[in-house]
Amino acid sequence: MVRRTKEEAQETRKQILDAAQKAFYERGVARTTLADIATQAGVTRGAIYWHFENKADLVQAMLDTLHEPLDALARASESQDELDPLGCLRQLMVQLFQQVALDPQTRRINEILFHKCEFTDEMCDLRRQRQVATLDCNVRIELSLRNAVNRGQLPHDLDTARATLTLHAYVDGMLGQWLLLPDSFELHETAERWVDTGLDMLRLSPALRK
Repeated sequence: MVRRTKEEAQETRKQILDAAQKAFYERGVARTTLADIATQAGVTRGAIYWHFENKADLVQAMLDTLHEPLDALARASESQDELDPLGCLRQLMVQLFQQVALDPQTRRINEILFHKCEFTDEMCDLRRQRQVATLDCNVRIELSLRNAVNRGQLPHDLDTARATLTLHAYVDGMLGQWLLLPDSFELHETAERWVDTGLDMLRLSPALRK
C-alpha cells in the first residue's frame, strides 16, 4: 500500500509538470497561475503545493528534467581520467542541439526558458536558481576545457575562464536564435558543423589566449 501511495504521488507530480509545461508554453510563465495549472492537470492547488513550494520551484523542476539524459556524458568530460575530454564535450553539444531540434518536449521547455519566462517579482527565486545553475554550468565547462588543455587538445595558453564564457554564450545564442526563428537555419542536420564552429573559436582565437 505504501509503494502504491508513492507511485501515485509520483504520477501526480508528473501530471502537474506536464500540465505546467503546456500552460507555460501557451500563455508564458508570468501569465500562468497555479490555479490554471491545477485546472489543466485536474488536481487541486493543494496538490501542487504538496509537491512544489511555489511557481518558481515548479519551473525549476521542469527545467531539471532537461539535464538527465546528458549528465553521464558531462561527467565524463569533467573527469581527469577521460582520454578524450574535448570529444566528450563536442558530443554533448551535438546531442544538445539535436535534442532541442528533434524532441518536442525538450524544444518546448527550452522555448519557455528562452522566450516565455519573465523574471517578475514572484519569480525572483527562479532568477536566483538560474544564476546558481549558470555558475555551476560554467564550472563544469571549465573543468572540461582544462582537461582538454592538459590532454593537448586545446592550446596550452588558453584562457579557460574566458573560453568558458565564450562557449556558453555561443551555445545560448545558437539555441535562442533557432528557437525564435527555426526556419532561418538548419540545427539538427548541421549540428556537428555548428558545434565545430564554436570549438574552433577556442582553438584559433588569439583573444582567448592568456
